[in-house]
Amino acid sequence: MSENKKVVEKYIDGFNKLDHKQILSCLTDDVEWILPGVFHLKGKEEFDREIENPAFEGKPVIVVTRTIEENNVVITEGTVRAKKKASEYINLNFCDIFAMKNGLIKQLTSYLMEVKL
Repeated sequence: MSENKKVVEKYIDGFNKLDHKQILSCLTDDVEWILPGVFHLKGKEEFDREIENPAFEGKPVIVVTRTIEENNVVITEGTVRAKKKASEYINLNFCDIFAMKNGLIKQLTSYLMEVKL
């Protein structure tokens, strides 16, 4: 497994554990996180505040089904199951595009789609 893929795997593992330190260790200081039509965050501080989005509770369950890498871009596909506050669980399919720089995540673009089970 490439070093870039290992960093992305560590990042996703950190989200499954809600381990802020582990997640942030995978990011450049000037990281950008883009969720088209929802938000565009810049820097570790903004990123850190979104790790535990106030609309959700508990730990998400993220399962990666495919990882592809070319040059310094890693793409992952998979599923997320998360508990909304005062509501049911939400099930999502995702495609995350990680732009890497010097072995860290420089930019993350996340595409999410809710799936009704």
